[in-house]
Amino acid sequence: MPHGGKILIDQLAAHGVTRVFEVPGESFLAALDGLYETSAIETIVCRHEGGAAMMAEATGKLTGRPGIVFATRGPGVVNAISGVYVAQQDATPMILFVGLPTTPLEDKAPFQEIDLEALFSGIAKWTGIIRQADRVAEYVQRAFTVAMSGRPGPVIIGLPEDVLSQETSATVLAPAALKGGAPSARDMSDLGQRLAAAARPLIIVGGPGWTDETRHAVERFAQRFDLPIASSFRCQDYVDNRHPCYVGHLGFTTDTKLKAGLTAADLVIAVGAEVADIATDSYALLSGPGKTFVQVHPEPSAILGYRGAALSIVATSAAFSEALADVAPEPRETESRRWGGYRLDLRAAYEASLAPRPTPGALKLEDVVTAVSTLLPENGIVTNGAGNYSQWVHRYFQFKGYHTGLAPTSGSMGYGLPAAIAAKLEHPDAPVVCFAGDGCFAMTGAELGTAVQHGLAIVILIANNGMFGTIRMHQERKYPGRPSGTDLVNPDFAAFARAHGAQGATVENSEDFEAVFRDALRAEGPFVIDLRQDPDAITPTQTLSGLVRD
Repeated sequence: MPHGGKILIDQLAAHGVTRVFEVPGESFLAALDGLYETSAIETIVCRHEGGAAMMAEATGKLTGRPGIVFATRGPGVVNAISGVYVAQQDATPMILFVGLPTTPLEDKAPFQEIDLEALFSGIAKWTGIIRQADRVAEYVQRAFTVAMSGRPGPVIIGLPEDVLSQETSATVLAPAALKGGAPSARDMSDLGQRLAAAARPLIIVGGPGWTDETRHAVERFAQRFDLPIASSFRCQDYVDNRHPCYVGHLGFTTDTKLKAGLTAADLVIAVGAEVADIATDSYALLSGPGKTFVQVHPEPSAILGYRGAALSIVATSAAFSEALADVAPEPRETESRRWGGYRLDLRAAYEASLAPRPTPGALKLEDVVTAVSTLLPENGIVTNGAGNYSQWVHRYFQFKGYHTGLAPTSGSMGYGLPAAIAAKLEHPDAPVVCFAGDGCFAMTGAELGTAVQHGLAIVILIANNGMFGTIRMHQERKYPGRPSGTDLVNPDFAAFARAHGAQGATVENSEDFEAVFRDALRAEGPFVIDLRQDPDAITPTQTLSGLVRD
């Protein structure tokens, strides 16, 4: 008879899993030894559980199905929390399997014992511990169902060591069929009436459950009614940024005219987007008389953002987008012209914001991001973590298609490199570019070894200004001239790359970047470019010295 570990691997394969990320641990390694090799599942051995969990989360974003990560107990699972938190905040399906002590030692303080249910009580959608080999298939099937249903998110499954080695008569279960909610005819009729009565309607896109078909359907709907579309925080790839209805990104770099446009909107339709404080200036942009907010979400009670909806449509973004074709007749010419002027003004402001605004220093991030946006093919994927450097990405990079951007709405530093590794594994023919700050890269920089080990041709651009820039900016705003704990002593990142077996280069002038970047895109493995940024260039629109003077 098979043992629990064999059923586990076969059940994952039955759910279409082809790749897992792990940092090996003795609590499950022996029980699973050799099983990956007998299946179609590829194992990506990572340097740190946090990096492995972020890779699994990025895989969930890209595929819409749970990314899988294995970690050992105690310090291993605690390290993985950072990636689990990203999944919870971004509504990403993900399953973390954790090796545990044998069941006879449970609650007897064995080495590295930890209470998984308490640890993840506020983060995971469900935490389960499999204490019988006969229930392995059942638990795994349920884990996939929970991770993908409603508002997607992370699930944690504990694997006691003895359960994996127990023989069982259990068999592999077929994956459960999942179909999300669809809007009712009454929902769409109500929406059509509200749209007909609106003077300045605005669509905000984001959140879980999008597909390429969803994107095209929303773009067609917006163009039919001449409606402006804004993307929610770090969801810029949900709509082609070159589309005439796209008017910009609601985040840290929101254009002042888009802020004014959101304030003036009398009907805001959030399609999947969990519109939160970053996108709305702590919700101030959604306040005011005469504004109607419509929320489309698979599980409105579970969203992490704004909940003050006048109309809440319980539906997946995909199902809702299909129903858009039947909403209302074509607007009358006067209505179209009225909405069109509102949309045209916002679009013109977005296009104007793309013009690079010079910042201090010989190496200007606005030039770098503009060059990457121009040179990267349409299937290119851009990833980033958190830090002020990302503001240049959000402001100047134009995303052309869905699933071409990976970034954490939680503001998790270190995300960019693991996400780039996951993206290249999932889409080996697509060029992948990771933007990182020096502090951001250092948090998961060891995963460069993972990229080298698997021969992944990714380009890593490090904005190196020698400090934790975001924190320094806030310090100078509140306590000018009194920085504390934000200076960094960095390695030579190009040499760091070469020490790992990757290629590396240092760029100190904007004029030199394009040639180096073209070389990096042609490289057969990872290529790190150390961008020496002037620390005075603290944001795309502010200088550090200006904050001190103010």
